[in-house]
Amino acid sequence: MEQQAIRDQILQAFNFRHATKRFNPDKKVNAEDFHTIIEAGRLSPSSIGAEPWRFLVVQNEDLRQKLKKVSWGAQGQLDTASHFVILLARKNVRPGTEYLTHIMKEIKNVPDDVLEDMNKRYEMFQNDSLDLYESERSLWDWASKQTYIALGNMMSVAAFLGVDSCPIEGFSMKEVTQLLSDEGIMNEDEFLPSVMVAFGYRAEDPKRAKTRQAYEDVIEWLE
Repeated sequence: MEQQAIRDQILQAFNFRHATKRFNPDKKVNAEDFHTIIEAGRLSPSSIGAEPWRFLVVQNEDLRQKLKKVSWGAQGQLDTASHFVILLARKNVRPGTEYLTHIMKEIKNVPDDVLEDMNKRYEMFQNDSLDLYESERSLWDWASKQTYIALGNMMSVAAFLGVDSCPIEGFSMKEVTQLLSDEGIMNEDEFLPSVMVAFGYRAEDPKRAKTRQAYEDVIEWLE
């Protein structure tokens, strides 16, 4: 495929995507397409390669109805989406913890002598550069930001495949945390819900074309 055709396809996908409030409940995303979408999330980059996330694919109807009671921004989506995903952000992702040691040694195969130096540099990065150790919330917020990289990639890939999506922040953090904990789905000592996203096929086309600020109003070249 020529470069111009690729560029056109990319922009067409971004213009196609919109925040779908209600999906066609009778039209489901096939397994192969959804696997590609969720893999785009799993393969996404993250700061220091920490992968501080977990993706919950909520297909259970009873759980969806329980979520609906505490997720004001997902009322139409929970009833109609083909696939509904909750992105969890991991708490306390810092050098020396069991989780980050696992990532470095068992996933990235970092030797012990190298790991010690990396831990020192990562601690300087988190503490001195970003001031993440001022509170537990600061460190979790940093992990939560990483989940939005995965979120964006999943929605973009979905658009390339002609699949609609909707990112959702409209939920009660405390109540969703309690629900997932009570259901035995999430250990709140390790994770908190970061953001949700629904996938499927739009029930109707948008009532108006996509609106964005002008190129020159948001992009500045410094030369």
